[in-house]
Amino acid sequence: MPRVRAPGSGPILILAGLFVAATFLAWYFTWFGRELSDADVSKYLADEKNPRHVQHALLQIQQRMERGDTTAKTWYPQLIALSGSNETEFRLTVAWLMGFDNSSPQFHEALLKLLKDGEPIVRRNAALALVRFNDASGREELVAILRPFAVKTTASGTIASSLPEGATVARTTLLARVGQPDGKIVEIRSPLPGRIQKLLRANGAQVTEGDEVLSLNSDENSVWEALRALSLVGTAEDAAIIESYANSTETSARVRDQAKNALDAIKSRNRDLRR
Repeated sequence: MPRVRAPGSGPILILAGLFVAATFLAWYFTWFGRELSDADVSKYLADEKNPRHVQHALLQIQQRMERGDTTAKTWYPQLIALSGSNETEFRLTVAWLMGFDNSSPQFHEALLKLLKDGEPIVRRNAALALVRFNDASGREELVAILRPFAVKTTASGTIASSLPEGATVARTTLLARVGQPDGKIVEIRSPLPGRIQKLLRANGAQVTEGDEVLSLNSDENSVWEALRALSLVGTAEDAAIIESYANSTETSARVRDQAKNALDAIKSRNRDLRR
């Protein structure tokens, strides 16, 4: 009987190898931990059609700024340009980055503009960064972090699919839907990370564009950062809201301790002013 040969496994192994290589390359070129050359940083920053490229470049610049690498200044003009981008992610990241170099008057000027941004997350990052410039212009925004944030509907109709009170949400989480008379559905997404404090409009309720539908409490990290910043720029007017965190049984020990530190710092400044 003639011997039957098994089909060669070479082509299969080659295809498998190519698949593994393609998977690795796809991961490698989207991995934020990958070190970029100076040319790549410039190229990625300009690639606004690919948000991951821009975010990768911004992370690399942040790392250079943190370790005092002066080459980061090469991209300062591009950072300032991105502060005027239509993309919220770029503006909020750049606002945070600018706080790493409080010697730049251009950054200071850009941050003051971002303090008036339409997105609360951008304003908050700008306010925190301005504290590093010894600028208290964002104090009211910092205090706002400690208070519930009212989320408004951008459309008229019937509220549906609301998340429950106490739900923890990330920024852009779907909070509720508004069914319009023409059958269209408008989504209400969270502008901030945090927790739903109170539903102001129940499912099935009729709402008009601009109505407040729920309130959000800020996430712990944001509260802690705000308290830390207010220890430097807070005033006696802020003491009451800060004290509510210092005495709260619902906040973590970390937040309570930072609130007490902020109160002590504000009281110390007031004593110094009275002398």
